[in-house]
Amino acid sequence: MLIRYPDPIAPSEITPREVYLNRRQFMGAGAAMTLALLGPTASAALPARTSPYSTAEEKNTLKEISSYNNFYEFGTAKSDPAEQAHTLKTRPWSVLVDGEAGKPRRFSIEELLKLAPLEERIYRLRCVEGWSMVIPWVGFPLAALLKQVDPTSRAKYVAFETLADPAQVPGVRERVLDWPYREGLRIDEAMHPLTILAVGLYGDILPKQNGAPIRLVVPWKYGFKSSKSIVRIRLQETQPPTSWSMANPREYGFYSNVNPTVDHPRWSQASERRIGELFRRKTLMFNGYADQVAGLYKGMDLKRFY
Repeated sequence: MLIRYPDPIAPSEITPREVYLNRRQFMGAGAAMTLALLGPTASAALPARTSPYSTAEEKNTLKEISSYNNFYEFGTAKSDPAEQAHTLKTRPWSVLVDGEAGKPRRFSIEELLKLAPLEERIYRLRCVEGWSMVIPWVGFPLAALLKQVDPTSRAKYVAFETLADPAQVPGVRERVLDWPYREGLRIDEAMHPLTILAVGLYGDILPKQNGAPIRLVVPWKYGFKSSKSIVRIRLQETQPPTSWSMANPREYGFYSNVNPTVDHPRWSQASERRIGELFRRKTLMFNGYADQVAGLYKGMDLKRFY
């Protein structure tokens, strides 16, 4: 199978600071279009309170975050999601949560928005391809949702499945991956307070190209672990298959923790390019969240369980 990988970031793709300082001028391209479809009450439900889990690093702009994306359901080029995501319909929307659960059920997006207080979580994002961003998500802990369905003692893993309707996400017509897109976490990773379900960005509704209306964010893992446009979450006893691991298990392991000491087979992971910056910076272990999550992997060989 031929998998297309993106070209290096061109200087022309980085917006000069003086152009983007007023972020409101960029709302029309992504978030504002979604907001117009969902109505004003959707935006009003997204507070701007910053979580204590947030990084103090400078945030990337909305323009950068919403125009340079990996979302293969809309195409493999970085510009494809912003150009093609208008076909996605985010209402009505629901997420089925089932499997090893005492109270399996389907949640509407409106119910999900009321599960827990929404917070702005400013998280680093590190892509396996070597670029990074700092993104102000709005969301709530995944644990708040999982607790609603009463996981059984057999629930060892959490599997995620995303929308695969070719009428809405036309990229699935191309056999780049075995659709639908699938990802998974261990139950302790899923219940960790850093793991969130994001429903917004920069205080407003999540742009379609960023995974609207609800997506996973696991900040210490490479970005492809964070499933977009989720339609199903399944608790299960066995480790779930994941899309990139199925496509190329030598290059993409189940854990996919950010680790500068474990290189991708075709490039180093020791450094990264922060979008908007000229020079590369050192990659941080667990993407800078080692103090919070290293204990999850105590005693594990991180080169074997990559």
